[in-house]
This record gives sequence, structure tokens and C-alpha cells, in this order.
Amino acid sequence: MDFDLSPEHELLRKTIRDYLAREVVDKVDEHERERQFPTDIVAELGQMGLLGIPFPEDEGGAGLDTLAYAIAIEELSRVWGSLGIIVAAHTSLGCNPLHLAGTDAQKERFLVPMAQGRTLGAFGLTEPEAGSDSGGTRTTARFEHAKRGNGGHWVINGRKRFITNAGQAGTYIVTARTGDRPDGSPEISAFIVEAGTPGFVVGRLEEKLGLHASATGELLFEDCQVPADQILGAPGEGWKIFLKTLDGGRISIGAMAVGLSQAALDASVQYARDRKQFGKPIGSFQGVAFMIADMATEVEAARAMVWRAAWLKDQGKDYSTAAAQGKLFASEVSQRVTNWGVQVHGGYGYVEEYKVERFMRDAKLTEIGEGTSQIQRLVIGRQILGLRVE
Repeated sequence: MDFDLSPEHELLRKTIRDYLAREVVDKVDEHERERQFPTDIVAELGQMGLLGIPFPEDEGGAGLDTLAYAIAIEELSRVWGSLGIIVAAHTSLGCNPLHLAGTDAQKERFLVPMAQGRTLGAFGLTEPEAGSDSGGTRTTARFEHAKRGNGGHWVINGRKRFITNAGQAGTYIVTARTGDRPDGSPEISAFIVEAGTPGFVVGRLEEKLGLHASATGELLFEDCQVPADQILGAPGEGWKIFLKTLDGGRISIGAMAVGLSQAALDASVQYARDRKQFGKPIGSFQGVAFMIADMATEVEAARAMVWRAAWLKDQGKDYSTAAAQGKLFASEVSQRVTNWGVQVHGGYGYVEEYKVERFMRDAKLTEIGEGTSQIQRLVIGRQILGLRVE
């Protein structure tokens, strides 16, 4: 076993770190305070090739692997959780369904500009009545034949909620119910919907606990007409597409959790060295030193699990269980580590002047997004036991 990163991965990590330190870190507080989406910074990431890292060059991507992508999300999130979730949602949820199921024409028209960073992507799955129960989708799509000649279009009606990059994306991948299967279960299909399509608008944007500079909001569809060639895959394949999409997305959310945990650890180590009480650095007291030791150990374990899932995916091996385990463990580590970070800082950890309170607020999303911790345990239990766990 070789746990060293390749020179290419090390260079990628250094490039991202240098860019963030030089161009981004001083802008974070203002954007978070004003709840301002970092449009210019996202555009710069696109120019750097960071919005299409794991996709082939002929699809507009950088031609790198999943591990490179995980490293990038970790580094972005270590400095700015909002930026990490923006890029993760764009890549794993917006671009990846097109990579998995798009036709050559769809990839050329939609995926290439997304992977090149010219258009931001988003994924519309969650609904007011369909969260963990994604099969409870109420949004519908019906096919209407053209009144004259061949062809036709799909008509979408419904509502999506808690959609990352809402109002900022140019291309949305949206799931909708297109009928019922013989067993009565819903037939779910996926569609490519462009911003500005008549009948499609972005509703309210959420006021959130954390990740204030990212946009999270509603997608509203009222007789929205989508061309027939913008269905992704065949009718009824949407379920399969989004299950594969979420498998890969769990790696990116796990990486985001690791980045936030590392940020809390870095801040806590520095504070424990600098802050003095009773004439000594507080890190010299066991109560603080033991917290730092536990934080560092859990961060390393979480990173190893996330990177292993990425490695399995890159090797073409079954990575579904590993991705769920990595996401579950890393997200719960992020809650513990960021909470300990606040504790190490004491009263200063509770005020905005120090960043650990933001890391703690941002980290909570990782236990919810792309499948809650409870859903991850269902997924893992089913896969290990070979039984339906409910």
C-alpha cells in the first residue's frame, strides 16, 4: 500500500492552496456576512479547470480522477465551506448525470460548457414532500405530441426545494414522475432544463444556519415545456441515474466535511499554542491537548475513508458502500471536531471574530445533504446484510 499522493495530486493541492491564500481568503467574511454569491471567484475556478476536474477532456473536463476531485473539494472547504458546496453541487450533481447518461449531443451542448466553467450546474431532486423518500416525487412530466408532424415536448409541473446553486445555475438536471410502473411504484425520469425556460422560475432563497454565501432555493415549474431531446436517458431511468449520481456525490460531501474539520483543527492548534492561561500555553494542559489529539486522529481517519472511496471509484471497483461509509463518518467527525474547536477557543470560539463558529455551522449540512446520516446507515446496512432495512 502506498499512501503518498502522486506528484500530480500534490501539485493540484498546492495550486489550489496558493490561489485561495492569494485571492480568496480575505474575501470570505464579507461574502458570508452579506450572503453574497461569489460569482467572480466561481468564474475564476472555471478558468482554472476546477469545475470539471473528474471529466474527460473531450467532455470539457480536466481529465483528472476522483481522488483529485476529492482533494480539490477538501481544500476549497478548508478555506470556505460555501465555495466547497457550490463546486461540489455543480460537479457531482449538475455535471455528473450528463456524464453518466447524456447523449453525445447533450454532452456537447450542456456538459462541455459546464465542465469548462462557462455555465454552472444544479440538480433538482428534493421536494417539500420528497427528501429522504426520493421515491415520493410529486413533480410530473407528461409528453405532448406536436400538433403537426413529428416530435413534441415534455410538460413539467411541480416544485423542488433546497436546491444548491438555485438562481445561479444555467443548467438544471431535474427529476419528475412520468407515470407508474406495473407494481405501482413511480416511474421517475430525468430532464435537462435551462435557466430562462418559460414556465420555470426560481422561488425563494433560504436563510440558512451556515454556508451563507451559497444559494439554496426553490425551483418552480408551471407548464414548463422542455424539448423532447432534453430527457436524460430513457423514460423511467431517472431513478437509476440519481442513485449513481448520489453515490459519487457522497465522496464530495465527505471531502467537504474533511476540509471543514481540518480548518477547525488548524485554527485550534494555533490558538492552543498562542493563548496563555496560568502563565502557560493552554495546549500544555491535558484537557486541551487531549482534545487536539482526538481532533487530529479523527480528521486523519475521515480523510483516509473518503480518499479510499475515491480510489475505489477510480479503479472501477464497487465503491457504493465505501462512499456511504466515508460520507457518514466524515460528516459526523466534522460535527465533533468543529464543536471541539469552539471549545478549545472558549468564549472566543463563540464570536464571529474567530472562524471556528462558522466551521461548526457550515459542517452541519454535511450530515444532511446527499442523504442524512440515518439514510447512510440504511444504505450501509442493506449492502452489508443483503437485507432490506427500513
